[in-house]
Amino acid sequence: MKQLTAIALSGGIDSLVAAYLLKEQGHNVIGIHFITGYETDDGDKISVFPNTDTSPSTPAKKDACHIISHLENRLGIEVKPLDCSVDFKNKVVDYFTQTYQAGQTPNPCVVCNFTIKFGPVFDFAHKLGASVLATGHYAGINKDNEGRFHLLKGVDPKKEQSYFLALMSQKQLACTLFPLGKMTKSQVIKLAHKKGLEPVRKKESQDVCFIRNKNYGEFLVLQKGFEAKPGRIVDVNGNLLGHHGGLHLFTIGQRRGINRPCSEPYYVVSMDPEKNLLTVGFKKDLLSFECGVNNINWINQKPNSPINVHTRVRYRHKAAASKLFPVNKKTARVRFEKPQSAITPGQCAVFYLNDEVLGGGWIAP
Repeated sequence: MKQLTAIALSGGIDSLVAAYLLKEQGHNVIGIHFITGYETDDGDKISVFPNTDTSPSTPAKKDACHIISHLENRLGIEVKPLDCSVDFKNKVVDYFTQTYQAGQTPNPCVVCNFTIKFGPVFDFAHKLGASVLATGHYAGINKDNEGRFHLLKGVDPKKEQSYFLALMSQKQLACTLFPLGKMTKSQVIKLAHKKGLEPVRKKESQDVCFIRNKNYGEFLVLQKGFEAKPGRIVDVNGNLLGHHGGLHLFTIGQRRGINRPCSEPYYVVSMDPEKNLLTVGFKKDLLSFECGVNNINWINQKPNSPINVHTRVRYRHKAAASKLFPVNKKTARVRFEKPQSAITPGQCAVFYLNDEVLGGGWIAP
C-alpha cells in the first residue's frame, strides 16, 4: 500500500489545487481541516471537535462540517477535522495581543505556521499514519547530496511565501511537500476553474484571519488583560505634539491616525512602551541602515563570519542587499547597502542567498 500523504486544507483555492496535484501524482491523500475557533463572524468557539455528538450544533461547527463535506466531494478524499482552538488562542492570538501590548508589531502568520501548521497539524498528520504533510504554500524544498534540506522561494514573485516559513527546521522540511512551489497564482486559478475545484472560501484572507468585522484596536481591547494606555506624541526633537489613545493603535511607518497638521505628513518613527511615548517624524526619518535580529532560526548551518545576503524585513518588502554579522548562535546585526524604510520591531527578518532561505528571526527594538 502506498504511503499516506496528508494535506492541510483550509477550504481555499490554493490547498484545493495542491491536494488535486498530489492525487494526480499518485499520492494516497488524506486531508486535515484544522479549526482555529475564530472561523465565524460572531466569534463562536469550538470546544471539542469532533465529539460523540457529531451533529453540528454551533455556527462554528456547522461551518467546519460544511467545509469538510465540500472538500471531500470536490477532491474525493477523506478529510479529518482537527480542533486547534486552544493552541491557536494560546500561541497565536495571545502572542498577537502581548506583542502589541509591548509596543511592537506582531507577525501572526509566521507564528501560526511555526506553532500550528507545523505544530499540532504536523503531529496529527503523523498520528494518522502520514509520512509527509503538504500545504498550499508557494515555496519549494530541495534536498542536497548530503541529505540536508533547503527552503526555496516559490517561482511566482508576487505570491511566493517562503518568508512565512523561515522558522522551519530540518525535521519539518524533511516531512513536508509544497506542491504549488513551481506554479504561479494565475496557473493555480486556471487549473482550479478547468477541474471544477471551487473553493469554499470565495474571498481570500488579505489580513489577520482571526479578526472579523473589527479593526485591530477594537479586537485588542476585547482581549483579557489588555489595557489601552493613552500617552504623549512627540516629534523627533522631543517637542510635544499631542496625545495618543494607546501604542497598540500604531506601527512603525504608519501615517493614518496621527492627526497632527504640518507642512508634510507625519509618520510613526518609534514607540517607547516604557514611557508610553509615540515619536513621529517625516518620511526621511523612517530610513535606517541597520537593525538587530534576535532568536534566529538557521535552516542549515549558521554562518561563522559576515556574509552578504538579501534581507526582507516584512512580507511585502523587497529583499534588500545587506551584510549579516553573526553575534552568536541566535543573534545578528544586519547592515543594508541602502537605507530601508520603516524597519519594525516585532516583525520577522528573513535572510536569502539567491533563492534560498538561510533563516530568519525577530527584529529587535
